[in-house]
Order: sequence, then structure tokens, then C-alpha cells
Amino acid sequence: MAMALNPRIEGWKERRVWVIGASTGIGRATAIALLQRGAQVAVSARSAPELQSIHGALPLPLDVTDADAVQAAMQGLLRDWGGLDLLLYCAGTYRPMRATAFDLATALRHDDVNYRGALHALAAALPVFNAQRAGHIALVSSVAGFGGLPQALAYGPTKAALINLAETLYIDLHPQGIGVHVINPGFVETPLTAQNTFAMPALIPPEQAADALIGGLEAGRFDVHFPRRFTLWLKLLRLLPRGLYFRIVSRFTGL
Repeated sequence: MAMALNPRIEGWKERRVWVIGASTGIGRATAIALLQRGAQVAVSARSAPELQSIHGALPLPLDVTDADAVQAAMQGLLRDWGGLDLLLYCAGTYRPMRATAFDLATALRHDDVNYRGALHALAAALPVFNAQRAGHIALVSSVAGFGGLPQALAYGPTKAALINLAETLYIDLHPQGIGVHVINPGFVETPLTAQNTFAMPALIPPEQAADALIGGLEAGRFDVHFPRRFTLWLKLLRLLPRGLYFRIVSRFTGL
């Protein structure tokens, strides 16, 4: 079992949680699961109707690329709740891309949503956590951030950046009693992965992903990855010499 690097979360009743990227997929499933466990949950994404359909949640529609909107939402939560116990950043975009069809606008859009959006959320929430000297930050990255993969030219680097960001945040915030978690899912059934035209090994539904994510937070894990029957193999690949890594990836993806 992975060692607990963060404070464990003993129950969710009345815990104040802000899920950014909650309109679909892992974010939506996790918001619903936390509501069922008794948490107070605020949900953000661009689609107001999708947020309003999550019964019991506080909808805060926004675009994560708008730093002022993220700050305003945080200030609203402070007025309503007086603090925050968990920031869960799930917002993300994905378009398959290879270097033979590089599109700059698409690549920059990935950076704006997947990475810079997380920075906007941190800029809003870190002063709150630092003042409290308590709370948890969870950034949803991906196994695509472990190493270079075909079709992930725009997506993978942003997820690698989130992993590095989480590691650095942990070093700075752990002495303050603030938990930091990086979530690295494998393939999950979402509107984003529905774009893939290749077979996705160990594909899981978002509800299963939400349960694994929440379990990792409760256990105090820093690196929460699932499904482990798939993600453990990818972690092993990271340890190989680069030449061998490239050959294995090319062989098993056929690209």
C-alpha cells in the first residue's frame, strides 16, 4: 500500500469542496459522489445547465481561462462558506495531435485550459489555504504526463507540467499542513476519450474513477493513479532507457 504523504481525510460530512471542471466526466462523477458522502460541493465549468443538473451542488459557472472569474468565484465561496477544505481541479481539453499535423492554436488552447487554468485556480485558493494552514489541493493530470505518447503532442506536455507543479507544491505546502495530490487516471469513458479511434486498454467508467480518486484522497496519497492494473505498467516504462521506451511505445501503439 502507498505511504500516506498527506493528512488523511476522515469522512466528508460538511467538508467544503470546490470542483472545477465538473460538467462531465471525472469531475462531474466525483462531485456527485462527494455530495452523496455529505460534502458541501461547489461546481464550476462553462456550461451552466450541466452544473445546475447536479442536484445539491452550488453552481459557479466560469471559464478557467478567465482569471478574474476564478477569483470572483473564490471570493463568493469565502462569503458563503468562510473557507475551503478541498480544491479539485479537473478542467481539461484534449484533441489528438501528431507533429505531422501540428496546430499552434490547438496546442495553446491546451496550455490555457489544462495548465494555466490550474494556475488561475491556485492563485485564487492558495491565499485561503495558507491562511488556514489546512486544506487539500488535488490536480487531475493523466498517465499521458508520465512520458511522450503518440497523439498526445498538445495534451501530454500540459499534463506533465501538472505533475511537476504538484510535486513542487507538495514540497512547499506539506510543512504548512496542506495536502497536495496529483491524480493520474488511465483511460476513462468521457467525452474527451470518445475522440480516440484506437483501442483503450483498461477503460473504466467515470463513477469508478471517482471512487478511486476519493479513496486516494482519503488515504492521504500524493500520487493517485488508476486503474492500477494499467497505470503500474506505465510507471515501469518511465524507468527504462529512452531508446527502449521509444521502441516499446511504438510497438504497442502501432504508431
